[in-house]
Amino acid sequence: MLDMIVDFFKSSGLFALDLRTGIMLIVACILLYLAIKKGYEPYLLIPIAFGMLLANLPLGEMSSHDEGGLLYYLYQGVSLGIYPPLIFLGVGASTDFGPLIANPKSMLLGAVAQLGIFAAFLGAIALGFTPQEASSIGIIGGADGPTALYLTSKLAPHLLGAIAIAAYSYMALVPVIQPPIMRLLTTKEERQIEMKSVRKVSQGEKILFPIITTIVVSILVPSATPLVGMLMLGNLIKESGVVPHLITAAKDTIMYTVTILLGTTVGATASSDRFLQPQTLGILAMGLVAFALGTAGGVLFAKLMNLFSKEKVNPLIGSAGVSAVPMAARVSQKVGQEENPRNFLLMHAMGPNVAGVIGSAVAAGLLLNLFG
Repeated sequence: MLDMIVDFFKSSGLFALDLRTGIMLIVACILLYLAIKKGYEPYLLIPIAFGMLLANLPLGEMSSHDEGGLLYYLYQGVSLGIYPPLIFLGVGASTDFGPLIANPKSMLLGAVAQLGIFAAFLGAIALGFTPQEASSIGIIGGADGPTALYLTSKLAPHLLGAIAIAAYSYMALVPVIQPPIMRLLTTKEERQIEMKSVRKVSQGEKILFPIITTIVVSILVPSATPLVGMLMLGNLIKESGVVPHLITAAKDTIMYTVTILLGTTVGATASSDRFLQPQTLGILAMGLVAFALGTAGGVLFAKLMNLFSKEKVNPLIGSAGVSAVPMAARVSQKVGQEENPRNFLLMHAMGPNVAGVIGSAVAAGLLLNLFG
């Protein structure tokens, strides 16, 4: 009887449990707490954290790298670059590019906010990361989770767990990270600037925009086509006005199904032997730097635009150039109204915000062209 008990114990996960595995299980539970209790990006953080939990359960063989297991096969959607473009399809079907079309100058703010990506890339190179790893770290600064995962799956798949947690953690912390940077770089008078209402955009313009954008971006940066193309397809479905069932499928059924699969399988790459490395802390730190620099770049460029523009731009909308849609735009609105209750910046901030989605995808394409 005693031998049976000993054999059972040796075959259980308790016998295989070690300190590193225990730490990862605690990290997974903390992330679940933050997602459920605090509401930090719950749609993706819950599957990511639970995938991490599954991957680190002793003898469970539920890592995305355990060949033959369920998550191994589901993970092929990540490694083959299928899931992130499908999420972009849903994002496009949920996005209104009207504010960007109404004020094309906001495209510049979305573009400049991507400088944080390239600054963090250079910083990561200086710290000894390979160009492929540095590209994956830098893209965190775009505050676009699917884009970060897409690029990392192509260039540095061994970093997927750390990149995913960093990217989605900083997206969730946009309301905490951005306001101090915005206030530091602007004066009270600048934060009080009121902007005129954006013009009404015609249906024809909204239909032409995704078609023209896809053609231009695909010709200039072919590697960005999977992300930008699916984003614009989703938007064309929305703006065409003739396929309501496809809109529902793209922005609800497909996007949320793929979100579960993407989050769980990416989380399951964060096994203790891959995640508990000194470089993980470096990734988290450099990701924060990239995000902060992207925010600062957008604000400072908006201030620069005011030197040459008759119609003043409230620099706060520059911070929305990172592509955390629509959270970053809402932060611009909130900070602006704190200084001037008559300030309504949301629609103005949505221009650079949706431009940031395109900008981060193009930046990923450029890095993939260079180092893929």
